[in-house]
Amino acid sequence: MNLPGRPVPAFDPEGLIFAAGINSEMIKLYDLRSFDKGPFSTFRLQQDKTCDWTGMKFSNDGKMILISTSGSLIRLVDAFQGNLLQTFTGFNNTRNAPLEASFTPDAQFVLSGSSDGKLHAWSCESGAKVCTMEGKQTSTIYNVQFNPKYMMLASTCNQMSFWIPEIDEDVASDLAANAFKK
Repeated sequence: MNLPGRPVPAFDPEGLIFAAGINSEMIKLYDLRSFDKGPFSTFRLQQDKTCDWTGMKFSNDGKMILISTSGSLIRLVDAFQGNLLQTFTGFNNTRNAPLEASFTPDAQFVLSGSSDGKLHAWSCESGAKVCTMEGKQTSTIYNVQFNPKYMMLASTCNQMSFWIPEIDEDVASDLAANAFKK
């Protein structure tokens, strides 16, 4: 399969559909069982000349595609229609590094590292930044990955850090009380 430029790939959670991001402006969707027939869908997005796409990921429910870039923006696209859902900004990428963003396992939030060693989180629904987290990493955080089974994530720069969220006791008791309501 020959594709122009420097394509970025992603598989859907079922492993049957794959996406090819081409020239930082187009997504082509292929059925793995018949990719030789060409893409079954193509989405064109407005190209941002200041950065390149460096990675793509499907959400665990397969409804959204996350596009990581070498700039200070991350895009969220509807996987069925190709509509731009959100553009996440407000983080540093002064080195134009290929930062890899990730979904939370429930696909409600997106997290990314930054060139100042902080993690940033946004709501997929509203696009609003919900928090900025500081750890012991002081250089560029290139990659953020969630554990699919446990409430934990890992981030990497020149070292790997593991993050385990703390839940306020009042919030935990509210969650427990509401879990058993009919």
